[in-house]
Amino acid sequence: MACCRVCGSRSPLTASSLGACASCVRVAPPGLSAQVARSHAKIRLAFGLPPEPPRHPSGILCDLCANQCRIPRDARGYCGLRRNVGDGYTNLAVFYQACSFNCLGCQNWHYRKATFSGKTLTPAALAAQVDARTACICYFGGDPSPQFPHSVATSVLARGRTPGRILRICWETNGTMHPRWLRKAMSTALASGGCIKFDLKARDEGIHRALTGFSNRWTLDNFRLAAELARARPVPPALVASTLLVPGYVDAEEVGAIARFIADLDPGIPYSLLAFAPQFYLHDLPVTSREHATEALAAARAAGLTRVRIGNIHLLGEPYDHSSCMMA
Repeated sequence: MACCRVCGSRSPLTASSLGACASCVRVAPPGLSAQVARSHAKIRLAFGLPPEPPRHPSGILCDLCANQCRIPRDARGYCGLRRNVGDGYTNLAVFYQACSFNCLGCQNWHYRKATFSGKTLTPAALAAQVDARTACICYFGGDPSPQFPHSVATSVLARGRTPGRILRICWETNGTMHPRWLRKAMSTALASGGCIKFDLKARDEGIHRALTGFSNRWTLDNFRLAAELARARPVPPALVASTLLVPGYVDAEEVGAIARFIADLDPGIPYSLLAFAPQFYLHDLPVTSREHATEALAAARAAGLTRVRIGNIHLLGEPYDHSSCMMA
């Protein structure tokens, strides 16, 4: 039961993160606004995000939303996506509102509410969003797999608009595109200095099907093909991989199996282990613990991979409490 730091009342309906009850928030006594702002700032700083929309006088203006950030050099906007990388370049992030999997722990499940909104953007219209400061186009989602023809066509048009300068083309995918589109995408990534990131959910087909509703055979076959094609440009790597550490399902044993699969193709393929946060229909699982991530990291290295890291270490939680689940 939290205590309201303004009026002193104690109530289960007072959020400890705010330290103020609804009645006080409505009245807005002096100092409460600053208290609420400090609460939000503390939460955002824990995730490496700006505590408030930047307003740097010499920063680059981002006018895409109501925050109207002026982002200083080597910093991020309030959303965390838009960045001023110092040389004035930006990335064009393309989110596709569709997916070929049905992941129970989808981290971006909200897109499903808008999948069939009827709004479309042609490859030509999307390519026209590339300006003189755009240094990279990254396709993700959802997943680009159902819309690879759109992303490849956009990339061809965008690169045609920017001859003689850097415009890296990248994809983040579950790897279920048809192989002919994978070949086209990898060709574009190789030529532009970009890469394709495969999200390898699980090595065991049963675990993979349980978490995603789909077999992993197509993904693994495509990853083998991508590894073969990526040898044409070792530096910077054209193929990278990641795995979400779902507590209870994607453990160190599972990561070790994935890592051995990758290492057999090329032990130098970069591999990121990502902390899981409760989402969607896996909302009752805990956050990935630090112990879990450390064991998975050791398993990946023991499998022979040379470029492994924990990608979002700030999200790691406490050790799992196994005593709370009792058999009836």
